[in-house]
Amino acid sequence: MSGLNARISRVWMKVGRDLLPFADEHTGDLPWSRLFRLSLFQLSCGMSTVLLIGTLNRVMIVELGVSAGLVALMVALPLVFAPLRALIGFRSDTYRSVLGWRRVPYFWLGSVIQFGGLAMMPFALLILSGDTWAPPWVAQVCTAIAFLMVGAGLHTTQTVGLALATDLVPERAQPNVVALLSMMLLAGMVVAAIGFGLLLSDFSQLRLIQLIQGVAAATLVLNFIAVWKQEALDPSRTTGLGQHEPGFIESFHLLRREGPWNRRLAAVGLGTAGFAMQDVLLEPYGGQVLGLGVGATTGLTALMAGGGVLGFILAARWLSAGRDPYRICGYGALTGIGGFALVIFAGAAGSTFLFAAGTALIGLGAGFFAHATLTACMRAAPPDRVGLALGLWGAVQATCAGVAIAFGGALRDGVTALAEAGFLGTGLEGPVTGYVTVYAFEIALLFATIAAVGPLVARLRNPVPIRTGVADPASIRP
Repeated sequence: MSGLNARISRVWMKVGRDLLPFADEHTGDLPWSRLFRLSLFQLSCGMSTVLLIGTLNRVMIVELGVSAGLVALMVALPLVFAPLRALIGFRSDTYRSVLGWRRVPYFWLGSVIQFGGLAMMPFALLILSGDTWAPPWVAQVCTAIAFLMVGAGLHTTQTVGLALATDLVPERAQPNVVALLSMMLLAGMVVAAIGFGLLLSDFSQLRLIQLIQGVAAATLVLNFIAVWKQEALDPSRTTGLGQHEPGFIESFHLLRREGPWNRRLAAVGLGTAGFAMQDVLLEPYGGQVLGLGVGATTGLTALMAGGGVLGFILAARWLSAGRDPYRICGYGALTGIGGFALVIFAGAAGSTFLFAAGTALIGLGAGFFAHATLTACMRAAPPDRVGLALGLWGAVQATCAGVAIAFGGALRDGVTALAEAGFLGTGLEGPVTGYVTVYAFEIALLFATIAAVGPLVARLRNPVPIRTGVADPASIRP
């Protein structure tokens, strides 16, 4: 088998680089059109995310009659793969292809896994709904495998895609790239949410199958276009084949010795949890406490997304001008604290305006925070461990967000039950008590985030020389 692989590799090496898929001989000029093309993989990730946590969530419970507990378990399964993002990033740093690639093989592996999970998902869901002679456990196992595959593919492509973008641009251009990638993810989610709603307005099982398989096909097409000739062939990467290199644990310890990574990742986890706990509670708060209709609360969710986009844009401008990313991270936490305070006061005052203003501030602060922390990790990452650093950021961010969402829901339910039972005293029996407890807890987490990033701001008083990366800054042109 090894001899056959060697012969296949020699054949590919003889193929001209103009014909070799996904490869380029050199980076050359790096126009924004090329970066925009690379960001297309975020569209496919946004589509799959909406499909998992939005469309299928409702379809499985309402149209297919699956129990809510089982649906919640299936939707949470992709988070199982989130901690492995660090290992994925490390492997894309150290992978030695005979053709001279690092990122492309793992990017395409993630795309194929995501496609496979989406391709089998509609049939697994139909079996899960009871339309089969097979025992129930068969349907549950098939559905779990499909959800796990989609989650594994999502985490792999996002981690490697971010690492590839970092390889391609100089440090001073990284804030704009982060903003572009983040907004493309949001755009994919918004477009998918609207499109899925229109396509499934007249629901049928056949239309569900067509929709999910359409997302699977779009994933392959978008990711193929995104990565086409993005990573340069570097034959020097083949010279180390067979040589000893540090493993994952050793590389992780080496990374920690090169800077305050424990504090940096702790700040990422605390801030992410602080902003994420309200993800499934904000709309119910507007409905139960302020008496808003479904259309109004959905509009407020869109307002939060708009605040996030504005946060990405402003953070990109400030970081491109040389502002301290950790200071912007602190601004994001402070903005979020103000937003949550307004949301709490809105319930006491019965003010829809305060609720809308607080929602917009939460989105703005989350945009500041996410952009600043990702850019800070990009800049702090050594050139040979970019994938590991971004994988650690992604692993902490995704894991803490999932845990925080689950904990926020449980905390709200527990406090509400105590309040309704009269254990918290008179005046606190209403549903607002559980929500306010969660929002107050989030404010505490954001204050802890500010305490975590404070010493990191001081460290940047002696700036480190800018690493130019693969391309010269002058090569980034509009």
